Amino acid sequence: MNGRLAGLVTYLVLTMSSVAYAGYNEASAAYRNGDYLKAYDEFKVLADEGDARAQNILGVMNDLGQGIPQNYSEALRWYFKAAGQGVPGAQYNIGVMYTRGKGVPQNHPEAMKWLRMAADQGHAQARNTLGFMYAKGQGVAQDVAEAGKWYRKAADQGFAPAQSNLGVMYANGQGVPQDLVQAHMWFNLAAGNGSAEAQKERDSIAEKMTPAQLAEAQRLATEWILNRK
Repeated sequence: MNGRLAGLVTYLVLTMSSVAYAGYNEASAAYRNGDYLKAYDEFKVLADEGDARAQNILGVMNDLGQGIPQNYSEALRWYFKAAGQGVPGAQYNIGVMYTRGKGVPQNHPEAMKWLRMAADQGHAQARNTLGFMYAKGQGVAQDVAEAGKWYRKAADQGFAPAQSNLGVMYANGQGVPQDLVQAHMWFNLAAGNGSAEAQKERDSIAEKMTPAQLAEAQRLATEWILNRK
């Protein structure tokens, strides 16, 4: 009897999981197609059942006013639910809300706390934002060397804004020794990831470099790409 009961429980769990998965896919498709009302209703069902991904997306939709009137307080409520389940994207979103004073009083130290949670889980945007906050001294003592470390973590994940930020640091010798080769390499990588501004910076820096330096920068960029395949 116990074996049959265990089998039934397993069957029910798997069935419920497959239904939830199908529901999430359907909601996601509606969202991608711009049918925000349908997406919101379907994500809401999942979120009420405890689906952390859906909770975070409901936060985003309230944050941006997609399918419903913009509501920062409601956005935060859903972000906190998802963040409590360890979703790094939700932790990042809470950090941004505190940074910008959206739905809560602006509080950079509190923002740093949430951004660090997301960054420690490998969230590239959170790592880049931490770098920016260390560079500007927001919510923490200004520390350009520490900024460079966080930019580097995000840059190594292929995050173009961080690669561009790292290029600026090497170009200006901020927190790192000035190095035009490294600056060109990071601007080049960011440009390859779609950053038009990084492309301009790369081309501007190239005018100050020798042919040997340009060749080395190209070699380093190619090596970086190959090492991540």
